[in-house]
Amino acid sequence: MGASTEPYSETRLAARLAPLTTRDGFTSTTLPGVQLIASHCGHPRTPLMYEPSLVIIVQGNKTGYLGERIIHYGAGHYLIQAMPLPFECETHASDTKPLLGLSVSLDMTMLSDLVARLPSTMSTRMPAPMAAVSMDVDMEENVSRLIDCLDDPEQAAALGDGRIREVLFTALRGPQGASLRQLVAYHGQYSRIAEALTFLHRHYTQTLNVDALAQRVNMSASHFHHHFKRTTQLAPMQYLKRLRLLKARALLTQQGHQVAQAATQVGYQSASQFSRDYKRYFGRSPLEDRQRATPAAS
Repeated sequence: MGASTEPYSETRLAARLAPLTTRDGFTSTTLPGVQLIASHCGHPRTPLMYEPSLVIIVQGNKTGYLGERIIHYGAGHYLIQAMPLPFECETHASDTKPLLGLSVSLDMTMLSDLVARLPSTMSTRMPAPMAAVSMDVDMEENVSRLIDCLDDPEQAAALGDGRIREVLFTALRGPQGASLRQLVAYHGQYSRIAEALTFLHRHYTQTLNVDALAQRVNMSASHFHHHFKRTTQLAPMQYLKRLRLLKARALLTQQGHQVAQAATQVGYQSASQFSRDYKRYFGRSPLEDRQRATPAAS
């Protein structure tokens, strides 16, 4: 049966999610891999990176900037973040109408099991690893059942995994489902780039180069460079630099590291080079970000 296409009802999900949000930012829930998202004020365009996940917005709006692409994902949309991509994001929210949503991590074991149960589909087209999708009635109902679990520990323990499976299943059958299917297909350029990104995120503190990354995923260096940039909008070493800088910002603003300590911990050999790269990317020096950080930063 095809998905329903009735209009999204913003107030219903927002009214149920609002009482669960106790602070701005990303907040863990009783369900592993599911986080609450809230913001009671707008935020200007700033660099960030989501882990592979579905970002479901029930109220408010966000605008993402990935290379030349502009991605609007607001109330009644979910963002498929199939790969961890550095991008820039702007948040539109206010104290009277805060941004509210959920983040559901992509469990690759669960995803693989679901894909194995769906009819096989072959496509040679490279899917978009980051795209916004309008919620249909099926997705809205599945998100509603997932929210039920967040306020009921017994229901979360008994039914939580099933509710997450429902949400992922609906996304797999949606218009951007190919981006999730090909993640676990283990063939083609898309899954190879995903494998390379997983390796980068595990070993970003080490000295890496394009040849070694390409060899790891059984591609020539030129072929790897082409498909990596096509997928992420960045050359491999540009991606590595931004990954290190984003990790360093978290160390500075969330863990209170000193600038030189953060630089070394993410793989920089020179603290001065780190400071120059940091200011060029974020528009502020690492020391400024560290001094401006508050316990509520996220």
